[in-house]
Amino acid sequence: MGVLTRRSLTLFAAVGGWRTVAEAVVSKAVFLIAHLLTGRVLLSALVAVGAVAVFAIVRACTDRKYWQAGAGLMIVGVSASLAGGTGQAVDFYLVSVSLPAVAGTVFLVSMLVRWPIIGGLVEGLRGERSGWRRDRARLRRYQACTAVFLAKFGLSVTVMVPLYLAGRVTALGIAATVLGTPATGLCAYACWRILRTEASPREAGPAVTVPGHG
Repeated sequence: MGVLTRRSLTLFAAVGGWRTVAEAVVSKAVFLIAHLLTGRVLLSALVAVGAVAVFAIVRACTDRKYWQAGAGLMIVGVSASLAGGTGQAVDFYLVSVSLPAVAGTVFLVSMLVRWPIIGGLVEGLRGERSGWRRDRARLRRYQACTAVFLAKFGLSVTVMVPLYLAGRVTALGIAATVLGTPATGLCAYACWRILRTEASPREAGPAVTVPGHG
């Protein structure tokens, strides 16, 4: 959410930079590659955990972003536990399938009650609690931004749930990788454009009239 408050933002920065993208790809792609090569679910899950652990250690030591490192490691750990416990490779991606469904529901409800979650999070970072909801222009922008993410979650569920139920590991792994961090970054960039484009006239301030010039 912090990227949405910046004055300038590149698409690559919205995605999270090369390290964030690499971590997101590694957590899903390494398992898929290992499983295709070995056919062993537990071994593939452990390889994926090891790969993500390396990235987590590097991030913690260089960027001091312990929560990001810990969150990524926790998610892949849960995924590995699910796959190792059931012996089914598709269960490694169960978290990737479930989270969009839950998040999509939350985002939809927030829009229906006219308290768009993007607005709450962004304005919360700015220190404003609820006053922004009385500003129709801001409320409209935050509704649009929330709808962008809702569309992404809906697409993720539509694509991944049938693949999960059909047990199509390769296709599911590819879909989970593409519709994860990369797609989220695209949504963040789209929302930033919405917020900056529509906010610019207000930020420019009132026009100044010079005496004797109209």
